[in-house]
Amino acid sequence: MNDADFHATTHSPYHDLLGIEVMEWSEGYVRLQCRLGPQHANRSGIAHGGVALSLLDQAGAFAGLWCGVPGHVRRGVTLDLDCRFTGQAAIGTLLTAEGRLVTAGRNVYFARSEVKGEDGQVVAYGASTHRYRAGSGAPEGVPMGKG
Repeated sequence: MNDADFHATTHSPYHDLLGIEVMEWSEGYVRLQCRLGPQHANRSGIAHGGVALSLLDQAGAFAGLWCGVPGHVRRGVTLDLDCRFTGQAAIGTLLTAEGRLVTAGRNVYFARSEVKGEDGQVVAYGASTHRYRAGSGAPEGVPMGKG
C-alpha cells in the first residue's frame, strides 16, 4: 500500500483531534501512537484516562479492519469495550497502543489491545467487540467512497 492509500484508509477526524497516528497496520494487527500534550491532561496534570480508552478502542477496531485492496476500506463500530487502567502517563510522553484481532465471524469480531508508556509499562489494557458495517465483513471491503 502506498503512502497516499495508507493515509486515506487510516485518516479519522477523531485521530486528528487527539493526535493519534497509525504507525503500523497489517492483517490482524495495528500500532498507534499519541504524544501527550497539555490538551490531554486531567485536573491532576496527568493524562486523562479517556485518552488511553480512545487508544484501546481505536487499536481494537483497526485490528479487525485491515484491507489490502487499493481504493477499498473496511469499517466497523464498537459494540463493547472492556478496559483496565494499570498506570498513569505524564504529559509530554508518548503512548503506544497495539491491537490484535482475536477472532472474526461474518459480522462481528473480537480484539485485544494495550497501551504502554515510553518506559514500556502498561498503562491500560482491554478487550473489545466490534461489528462490521455493511460490506466490510469481506476481506476486500468496499470502495473508499461508499458507506
